[in-house]
Amino acid sequence: MKKNAVLLILFILPIVAYLFFATGVNKFMFLPTVTPTIPDVVQWKSLDGKPVSLDKKITILGFAGQDVLKRKGNYFNLNQKIYLKNKDFTDFQFVIIAPTGSEQKVCELFEGLKSLSDTSKWLFVFAPQTEIQSYFSKLKLKGKLDPDGGSNFVYIIDKKRNLRGRKDPKEYKEGYNAISPADVYNEMTDDVKVILAEYRLALKRNNADRQN
Repeated sequence: MKKNAVLLILFILPIVAYLFFATGVNKFMFLPTVTPTIPDVVQWKSLDGKPVSLDKKITILGFAGQDVLKRKGNYFNLNQKIYLKNKDFTDFQFVIIAPTGSEQKVCELFEGLKSLSDTSKWLFVFAPQTEIQSYFSKLKLKGKLDPDGGSNFVYIIDKKRNLRGRKDPKEYKEGYNAISPADVYNEMTDDVKVILAEYRLALKRNNADRQN
C-alpha cells in the first residue's frame, strides 16, 4: 500500500501538475478577440493634422468625451502604468477619440502629459459626437458611452483592428477601467504583455523563416 502511495506521488502527481500549469500558460498566452475588425479612425482630424490609423498598430483606444479634463487623472494613470512601460515597442500607440469642439481642453491635457513623458505615441482625433456614438456602436460591446460621448474604459486593439479581451464568462473583460487600480495595474498590464509577446514571437518566427 505504501509502495503504491509513493509511486502515486513520484509519477502521477507531477503529470497532473504539469497538465494543470500547461493549461494555465496556454490560456495566458492568448487574448481572445471580442470584436473582429473594428472601423479605422483615419477619416477624422487629429490634434497635429497628421493622419491617424489603427492599421498595423497595437492600440490602446479611448473616448475622452466633451469634458476631457474630468478624465485627466485616467490618462495620467495610464501614462505611468501602461504607456511608459510599452512606448518603446515600435508599433504601440494610444489613440483617444474626442468630440469636435474639445480641442482646447485636449491641448491642455496633452501639455500636462508632455510634462511627464515623451508623448509621441499619444494621438488624439476629433469627430462629431453623433459619429463617435455611431463608431462606438460598431464595436459591439456590452458597455456604453457616457452622455458626453466619453468613457472611463479603454480598449486593446491589435494590428488587424481586432478588439481583444477576455471572453471567459467568469472573467469577461472587453475594456479596462482607467480609474480602477486593479484593472490597470493587474488585468490591463497583464493583457498588454500578452499582446506584445504575441507579436514578438511572430517577429522571431518570421526572422527564423527568412534565415532558413
